[in-house]
Amino acid sequence: MSGQPRRALSTLLREVRACRLCESSLPLGPRPVLQVDGRARILVAGQAPGRQVHESGVPFDDPSGERLREWMGIGREVFYDASAVAILPMGFCYPGGGRSGDLPPRPECAPAWRGSLLAHLPCVELTLVIGRYAQAWHLGAARDGVTETVRGWRRGWPRLLPLPHPSPRNRIWLRKNPWFEREVVPAMRRRVASLLG
Repeated sequence: MSGQPRRALSTLLREVRACRLCESSLPLGPRPVLQVDGRARILVAGQAPGRQVHESGVPFDDPSGERLREWMGIGREVFYDASAVAILPMGFCYPGGGRSGDLPPRPECAPAWRGSLLAHLPCVELTLVIGRYAQAWHLGAARDGVTETVRGWRRGWPRLLPLPHPSPRNRIWLRKNPWFEREVVPAMRRRVASLLG
């Protein structure tokens, strides 16, 4: 942010929620969905809201969120406590659907907002990095593919933890990779519990 004063988080969030940067590319229009508080100790770095989340305006308010909360070992009340958990997807608005699921996050969003928002999260001690777009940003890991990135989860541990997307569409991936729920999920639950007490 060289030389520029940092905007207050409340101002920045107002600007994000008023963003129209990629409005013409969004099939349902802009509706940025995120959860940020400077006291959060856990950051969920996801992909982009799905249609159901777009409609509710609540991050991970869908079956993916249910599975993610189960993996983390926490309930909705803790997950939606912004002072505990920040939720910052790579794209804040629903990008639309494609042949095999939702489209990727809009590429304009992260460069426009991510750095400024992350600067307001000084207390984060664990970042859950979900899916290849978030992994490319946070880990530089796009070349390895999600499976190999998640398999190498200890490289960034205990501060960064790459995860597959918790979508119900990933049932086959979970069946093919039983080590994930055997090794990674219990370690994540212990870390989450230690941070949130």
